[in-house]
Amino acid sequence: MKSIFVYDTTLRDGSQGEKINFSAEDKLRIALKLDALGVHYIEGGWPGSNPKDVHFFELAKEVQFKQACLSAFGSTRKANSRPEKDANIIALLESRTRAVTIFGKSWDLHVKKVLSTTLKENLAMIHDSVAYLRSQGREVIYDAEHFFDGYKNNPGYATKTLQAAISGGADFIVLCDTNGGTLPFEIEEIMNKVCPQIPVKVGIHTHNDAGLAVANTLVAVRSGAVMVQGTVNGYGERCGNADLTSVVPNLQLKMNRSCMTKKNLQRLTELSRYVSEVANMTPFNGRPFVGKSAFAHKGGIHVNAIMKTPSLFRIFVARAMLTTRQGKWGSNLAGMDLTAKRSPRR
Repeated sequence: MKSIFVYDTTLRDGSQGEKINFSAEDKLRIALKLDALGVHYIEGGWPGSNPKDVHFFELAKEVQFKQACLSAFGSTRKANSRPEKDANIIALLESRTRAVTIFGKSWDLHVKKVLSTTLKENLAMIHDSVAYLRSQGREVIYDAEHFFDGYKNNPGYATKTLQAAISGGADFIVLCDTNGGTLPFEIEEIMNKVCPQIPVKVGIHTHNDAGLAVANTLVAVRSGAVMVQGTVNGYGERCGNADLTSVVPNLQLKMNRSCMTKKNLQRLTELSRYVSEVANMTPFNGRPFVGKSAFAHKGGIHVNAIMKTPSLFRIFVARAMLTTRQGKWGSNLAGMDLTAKRSPRR
């Protein structure tokens, strides 16, 4: 079974969702839950953007994570400056995390209209930032912001931005569908062209504006990605991010990609509800795999059928049917036999 790195950005991207406001202490509690579950990378926040995230990283310095690698998030250096003088880069290093994640512009339109600099200078900003952080002993994850839109607009330049990060020494190149509007077949087509040109590990970061974040993440893994970025329950700005509570079980149970131990996989429901509680958000009963109603049946004909052969109306065979308070048949990952044989394909 091939392994996949799970990169959680609930504490940064997820906290940008409407009505979600984590305190630094909240973020630390969630980080410890993620660590216990076996998540490989936890993005703690952007220390260069607000005092709360600076406080979180100060608290995190006193904690020994058992499994996860904590990462601080930030941007490349500003135009026409040096990385060692850049306040954002300095804040990343002061967080003292083993890994840092920086994003840079892949879309030439963003370079011209948002950064108001030249395409050449943007490439230098990416290279210099990655190289400096690497020289300081950090593992560097480079997020290619708006990559798919940038590639569709100017594939040559978008590819050059990746090459700038690679030449700087990036450990991971993460391709981002920042606007969340790319379709699965576009993800596959673009990645099949780009991945052979990337000599380092590739990741995927998708948003859900077209309702395709999970699908796009799974397609990206088929096309070469070995890191999946997302949030618990899909929390995030606008329509949210790829929901790790769907991404992980799909990868592990249906695509034969190892993300965590089977024991920890069965704790995804617990994690989902814990994060909802801390975020003061009502859990969505219809959320796949971990929702209260994910395997509930009300229609008598369905109940009759699953009592005889559960696989007829379920994507996985459950070890035990869990009864909800309403007295309906229900189940979720917490009660599923993940070693059971799957139904044969029809």
